[in-house]
Amino acid sequence: MFAIIDVETTGGTARHERITEIAIVLHDGTQVVDTFTTLLNPERSIPWGITQLTGITNEMVAPAPKFYEVAKQIVQMTEGAVFVAHNVSFDYGFVREEFARLGYPFSRKQLCTVRLSRQVFPGLPSYSLGNLKRHFGIVSEKSHRALDDTLATVEIFERILAAQAGNGSIKALVNHGVRESKLPEGITLERLHAAPETCGVYYLHDERGEVIYVGKSINIRKRLFEHFADPSPKGEKLRAGVADFSFEVTGSELVALLLESAEIKRLQPRINRALRIRQFSGCVFTYTDQNGYRCLAAGQRSKRNLKNLELVAELPKLTSARAWLDSVARQFSLCGRLCHIDHNERACFHYTIKKCLGACVGEEPPEAYNERVAEALRVLSKGLTGSFFLFDNGRHDQERAVVAVQNGEYHGYAYIGADENLRPEELLEAVQKAWRDPDAARIIRGFMESRKKAGESGLIKYEVRSTNAD
Repeated sequence: MFAIIDVETTGGTARHERITEIAIVLHDGTQVVDTFTTLLNPERSIPWGITQLTGITNEMVAPAPKFYEVAKQIVQMTEGAVFVAHNVSFDYGFVREEFARLGYPFSRKQLCTVRLSRQVFPGLPSYSLGNLKRHFGIVSEKSHRALDDTLATVEIFERILAAQAGNGSIKALVNHGVRESKLPEGITLERLHAAPETCGVYYLHDERGEVIYVGKSINIRKRLFEHFADPSPKGEKLRAGVADFSFEVTGSELVALLLESAEIKRLQPRINRALRIRQFSGCVFTYTDQNGYRCLAAGQRSKRNLKNLELVAELPKLTSARAWLDSVARQFSLCGRLCHIDHNERACFHYTIKKCLGACVGEEPPEAYNERVAEALRVLSKGLTGSFFLFDNGRHDQERAVVAVQNGEYHGYAYIGADENLRPEELLEAVQKAWRDPDAARIIRGFMESRKKAGESGLIKYEVRSTNAD
């Protein structure tokens, strides 16, 4: 059975927007057997731009049922059916999020008519619903209304079925290309479909139960299917010896990244190569010499160096630290001798090729040189400063994840209620202290930078609160 579905919404992000209209058409692979459609009260206002697009107004949805009032009917209609939609990730994501707000784990096999159309009708300039309607001469009275768009999707789906010599390829797409006969004995398609479609860390186990691979994904189920469907030699190598899988839902991508890194170092799974180093041995240090020049140097992580020099960055190996320092020195025209790259007593090699402005021979004063070193330090630094908290999505709508940084060190993470407003000391008490991971600072900095860029474009919101915890 196929449940062909379309939703209209107040916006494009399922976690923050709501459904204003839903239509479900049940199809048995031959014909339509049932239909359901209704406007929904989204319990928030509909933006004017959305009203212009769909024609759905605040006045139209005011008397409509709220989602929880029709939730049981949606569950009953879709039970045991494949969730079909044109760009299924959008419609399925909104329906799943509405159920998540009710505390119900909605999970269905999915099928996307965009993907199917690309496969069955190759060569079209666009596979949008509007273009496919024009291409096939499908007439619908109201575009961007749930029932009309669903009925158009039904016609496209029936054309796809008619073009197929049976439902083999449909079944393959539902199962992401995974053939059950190729799965390990303890792993079934049902188990894979039951895996959560949310962010977290997953583990692949061998026959003895030992973890041989740790991974992170924003969609655990999708990533597991990808692993078991990958026909490449790399995919075969990854699956060799896999007898089982497990997972831990984090909700937060930042927590998933930190947990993945820590688990790889703790478990040392044989298939993972990256992130296995438990302690970085290469460092970049800085100090000021007797002439007032700010110097840089690559060296080993040692008690003596950490005591006498200011740590700028940690890298997996000393060779990595030297290469990184050399690259930054070239980028900012720094003196090779003052960066301990060149050991000439007077003019460094960079000076002879006019890449150094003469700090090594006293031609460039310390003040000017140190300004460029300060710029280089901002690039070189991979560490964290200060004490603060980062808030991210929780494992469900009623909680948030909080990641703590204390005195420039990753402290750990915890989950708190979505409406809880804890003091810094209470947050620190809730956080379980993490063991030292040399990759944690890099992960947190990268996450903050990427989310800041995304936040500026209105895609992601994140919150940083400074504290007096240090």
